[in-house]
Amino acid sequence: MSEIKCPKCGTTFKVDDSSYADILSQVRGAEFEAELHARLEEAKKQAVTDQKLSAAKLEAEIEKLKNELKNTDTEKKLAIAEAIAPIERQRDKLENDLKLKEAEAKANETALVEKYKGAIEVKNEEIERLKDMKAKLSTKMVGETLEQHCQNSFNQIRMAAFPSAYFEKDNDARTGSKGDYIFRECDEQGNEIISIMFEMKNENETTATKHKNEDFFKELDKDRNEKKCEYAVLVSMLEADSELYNTGIVDVSYKYEKMYVVRPQFFIPIITLLRNAALNSMKYKKELIAVKNQDVDISNFEKDMNDWKDSWLNTMKNAGKKHVEAIEQINKAIKDLEKTRDALILSDKHLASAEGKLDNLTIKRLTRGNPTMKKKFDELEKA
Repeated sequence: MSEIKCPKCGTTFKVDDSSYADILSQVRGAEFEAELHARLEEAKKQAVTDQKLSAAKLEAEIEKLKNELKNTDTEKKLAIAEAIAPIERQRDKLENDLKLKEAEAKANETALVEKYKGAIEVKNEEIERLKDMKAKLSTKMVGETLEQHCQNSFNQIRMAAFPSAYFEKDNDARTGSKGDYIFRECDEQGNEIISIMFEMKNENETTATKHKNEDFFKELDKDRNEKKCEYAVLVSMLEADSELYNTGIVDVSYKYEKMYVVRPQFFIPIITLLRNAALNSMKYKKELIAVKNQDVDISNFEKDMNDWKDSWLNTMKNAGKKHVEAIEQINKAIKDLEKTRDALILSDKHLASAEGKLDNLTIKRLTRGNPTMKKKFDELEKA
């Protein structure tokens, strides 16, 4: 057993060893806590003091650094100002040059705008017209077929732009199929400049089965070849949401030769483009034909000259042969004449001999040895 005396009232208590140890540990724990708390408070106070001292030192250091920085900043500012001065001068010069260039560019732009203002306005009006046509196209097609629209568009400018052109419905179905319209144009000599087979395709938005432009390429190409047209053009309202076909004029010659797909607003422009290209081609063709004709004329001249030369050589060859033959004939004739001459000379000798004999011929000689003839001549003489 252990005794514990209360420090306030002086009363003594007896407790067992385990309780005593427990109380002792509690007392020691309280003392430790109190001592720890006191030390913590002292440490806090010391920390605050140290912090104040450190803060004071830092403040002094900061002031020192500020003063140094002020001096450094002044030096730096002077150095920077000296370094910046030529750069600023260069900058100012560049700014002035830039302003001059901008003013010059603006003047040029103004001049160009004034120069091409009329052309730009015309293009803008054309663009707006095409945009308006495209916007109103679906409304315009109500109560009017696509074929009628193209026919009317062409007839509006026929006499001004295509006075001698043929643009009519293709009514020839002898081959089993036909296109919608055929465009042909010839020059004054009747030479064909260009020919186009047109097919027009449209469909209502309520149509259940939607067609594609490509569905009609093969038949259009067949019609073009059968009607002997140079180009094939599909004027189409199909695939209205297609970015490809909405660009206006689409060249599909990678599938079928000389074939184009256009929206209705590009119906007249495609005719104009192809026709102008054909006119240029026609010009070059005529020049080429003229050159070829010149080449043919030269070739014919050379051929005629060679033929004449060959004929002349043959004539000379034949004449040479005839000349040799004539010489041979002449030599032969000379020999014959010589023979004739010799014969004539011999004949002259015979004649001379005969004449001598004739001179010696007398009646006496004739009647010599012939009494009958002698008697007859005698009678004649007497008579």
